This record gives sequence, structure tokens and C-alpha cells, in this order.
Amino acid sequence: MSLILASGSPRRRELLQLLGVPFRVLVADIDETPGSGETPETYVQRMASEKAQAVWTTLTAAERASSVVLAADTTVVLGSRIMGKPVDYDDARRMLLHLSGQTHQVLTAFALATARGVSGDFHCTQVTFKTLSEQEILAYWNSGEPADKAGAYGIQGRGARYIRAIEGSYHSVMGLPLDRVADHLEAAGITLWQEQTVHEF
Repeated sequence: MSLILASGSPRRRELLQLLGVPFRVLVADIDETPGSGETPETYVQRMASEKAQAVWTTLTAAERASSVVLAADTTVVLGSRIMGKPVDYDDARRMLLHLSGQTHQVLTAFALATARGVSGDFHCTQVTFKTLSEQEILAYWNSGEPADKAGAYGIQGRGARYIRAIEGSYHSVMGLPLDRVADHLEAAGITLWQEQTVHEF
């Protein structure tokens, strides 16, 4: 079986390479707008499933017979508020001020599409921020890191400076709960610890 990663995230590529699985990348193009009244848990799981299905539908019959599509979605949640990627500095500042000195949740769902259908899993990690100053927020924004990150921060980068505590999976906050993903990949017929190669199309 061959693996397709339905994500353009460089973090997810890095994480998947830790499992030693050859894969190619096909980016899913879907509407990521939350539904009216949709809970964060439902939203993140729906996104992962729809991304996997979107890429699956582009495969030929022969490819479907020998492929597994892996997709994921990560969402930062404070209370019941979903925090996506910031559109500009003011948006990032607003998000980071809300997260400042608070404990929030990072929800990551992943989905596997195979000839047998779509399956997946879900993980929640608690992350506590230090209190941030306006100067820290501006300096962090100017680093360029927050612009493409849910919640306007990256745990694996400079954003690590602002994290007081984490309860759960570090890798899940990055974008993939590796232990659970590995179990599902093996169950789907993917052999781990192969040659690490990535092909983009």
C-alpha cells in the first residue's frame, strides 16, 4: 500500500517522516468555514474527513486499490471559540491576547481514506500560555511565524517561548498525534520504517 498525505503543512510532512513512511503529497482544496452552531470537536473531525475524501475522489480506480490517504486538521479552541489562522496583525494580536495567561485546547483530528471507507481519530491537548506583553506579541508577529498557524502560534518554533505547560501530545499540537496515526496506518496496511521519500505532484 502507498501513502498520500492530503496536506500542504510542512509540520505534518516532518512528523510523518519520523515514521519512516514513503509518501506523496496531494493538497486538499475544501471550504474550511465552520458550520452554524458546529462544535469545535465536530468541526475539526469533519475537516479531516472532508480533506481525505476530497483527495480520494481525485485518484484513479487503480490508485484507490493500492493507496491510503491521510488527512488532518488542527484547531485552537478557547472556551467554545475556534481560532483559525490570523488574517492580519490585528487578528493575530486579538488571538494572542485571548490566549495570554490562559489554558486552551488544541484539537487535532485525522482521517484515513481507503477502499474500505473513511476512518479516523481525535485528540485534545491542553496548552497553557504565559502572560504576554504587547511588545512580545508585536515581536512575535514580526518574526513571521504566526501568519499561517491556527491560533497565531507554533509550538515547535518561537511560540514555544510563551508556553508554560502542556498536557497531552506535543506532536498532536504540531499537527499529528503520531502514536495514534502510526496505529491506524499499520491497520490500513502501511509498513512503517521504510525509506523516507516525499514526492510532490
